[in-house]
Amino acid sequence: MMFVSLGLGTVVAIALIAVVSVLTGGKATPNNGTTSALVGTHVKSFSLGGLNGGTQSAPWTSGRASVLIFFASWCGPCKSEMPKVAAYLRTHDPSPVAVLGIDANDARGAARAFVSKDGVTFPVAFDANGIVTSGVFSFLTVPESVFINAKGVVTRVYFGAIPVKELSQGIKSLKSP
Repeated sequence: MMFVSLGLGTVVAIALIAVVSVLTGGKATPNNGTTSALVGTHVKSFSLGGLNGGTQSAPWTSGRASVLIFFASWCGPCKSEMPKVAAYLRTHDPSPVAVLGIDANDARGAARAFVSKDGVTFPVAFDANGIVTSGVFSFLTVPESVFINAKGVVTRVYFGAIPVKELSQGIKSLKSP
């Protein structure tokens, strides 16, 4: 009887995994922005110290559509994402859309080394304690990318390391009226 229960339990577990895999397209985490409660909400303004000095503020407060790229030097997926994102943004002008990186829950020295190694040329805010990452956006992990229109309304959230094709499409959608 015990072997029948174990066998039945195994079959049910495999069936559930298969159903979840089909429903999510084989992805472990949602990545199309449709499941985020942030989409359609107005994001409050923020200011953080820049990774290399100065202050970085929410670009939409000056009427610019924005892409926020949340990352950290200790994050495995960020290590594969950032070189591709940085290379794309060095060769494709996102204007008039502003791109702002937000390094979260990190050490400043490690963060500086990370962006330097990957050739990041877009501005980066330093969110050492996750005040914006966890507080304003309620993200528990990184990487995440948020697309915000010029009025400060979230239009899309991409969970996980964003492929360049998705970044390009998101920027293009922000440029369209």
